[in-house]
Amino acid sequence: MEIRATTDEDLDVFVKTLHVPFGLHPDTPNEDGGGLWWSAIEIDRALLAVTDDGRPVGTAAAYTFELTLPGGMLAPAAGVTAVGVAPTHRRRGVLTSMMRRQLTDLRARGEFLSVLLASEAPIYGRFGYGPATYTGRITVPRHQGALAAPRARGRADAPAPGSGTGADGGSGSGSVEVMPRSECGEILEAVYDRYRRTQPGALSRPHRWWALRAGQPPIAPARRYVAVHRDADGVPDGYASYALSDGTLTVDETIAAEDAVTTALVGFLLGHDLVTEVAFKHFPPGHPLRWQLADFTAAKVSNDSEWLWVRLLDVPRALTARGWFSDGELVLDIDDPFLGEHGRYLLTVRDGKAECAPTDREPDLSLDVRDLGAIYLGGTTPSTLVRAGHIRAHRPEAALLADVLFRAERAPHCLHWF
Repeated sequence: MEIRATTDEDLDVFVKTLHVPFGLHPDTPNEDGGGLWWSAIEIDRALLAVTDDGRPVGTAAAYTFELTLPGGMLAPAAGVTAVGVAPTHRRRGVLTSMMRRQLTDLRARGEFLSVLLASEAPIYGRFGYGPATYTGRITVPRHQGALAAPRARGRADAPAPGSGTGADGGSGSGSVEVMPRSECGEILEAVYDRYRRTQPGALSRPHRWWALRAGQPPIAPARRYVAVHRDADGVPDGYASYALSDGTLTVDETIAAEDAVTTALVGFLLGHDLVTEVAFKHFPPGHPLRWQLADFTAAKVSNDSEWLWVRLLDVPRALTARGWFSDGELVLDIDDPFLGEHGRYLLTVRDGKAECAPTDREPDLSLDVRDLGAIYLGGTTPSTLVRAGHIRAHRPEAALLADVLFRAERAPHCLHWF
């Protein structure tokens, strides 16, 4: 068995081999044609597993992304994708060999973070990935969709309850306009890029994704309407992509850097005519929507799931790359069984920045690299993994201190599908 890098000449073979494990066909177009989900593959970052007699039986690839870290820091991240092994060659170590080769290549490129979306959750923990962001579906019956009046003083920017109904609607100092997806591609790209720079856990969407219309709506060419929010000067600062079918208005994603804009878009969607329920596909844990409804019990959460998995390839670089919101010190004893590595580091945080250096001091926490990935963005508290039996706290106060140190300014969230 050989694991080798691919070239442009391997693209057709790679794509055909990739589809076999998933039972898919590479020539099947998305709705409206074009925009094949695999069209953004970076073939110079892909791997092919080939048998001794020359048969391709496995694939793995990586996209070039930026990941927004706590504190608004941006870091390069490899987006692992297109991982599959032919059904005839499962349980033969092909996947393990590809994953080991891929991590070695990523390090050789100078990358210190790797991320992925897991098609099957039990697979990737053994390779050092931990679930770092979560997402859920929130469904609200149309007849219970009235928004309550904000009780906080000084919230003059908040939209009035039920504002923004019909085809176009005002909301606070801005407005909402409905546009076909085919007419607002540049707006979506610009608004998303502004949003992802402020949201911990968000990934960049390179221009080629929008140009190729790869991925899922609203990048893909599937027909959608888009509610575009504009500020008082007419500049787009938010959007929601949606489709209406059989009385259910399904929202692909709601994008805005400001809470008031999100509220305006939600108010518009909840007031849409000819709708029995509104389903928001991707909302982060702790989203304030149910608190904004006049009927707190109206919002039903489902499909609560992990989304983005994170792996640290260079612990000191990764820990010093993100922002921090409390001062303190922790000694982390980190095991990386897949790569056969072990390290003990002193993490020192002062004034929002961290230093991380090897140490021989007694550890405060002992953990697997997959658990470090899970807590890295602040979406999982270290104390949760202590209680689960995955992280060992060597002193009672260590878990609480780690919770305080690793928190983010808000829940990390990733919408991008890759």
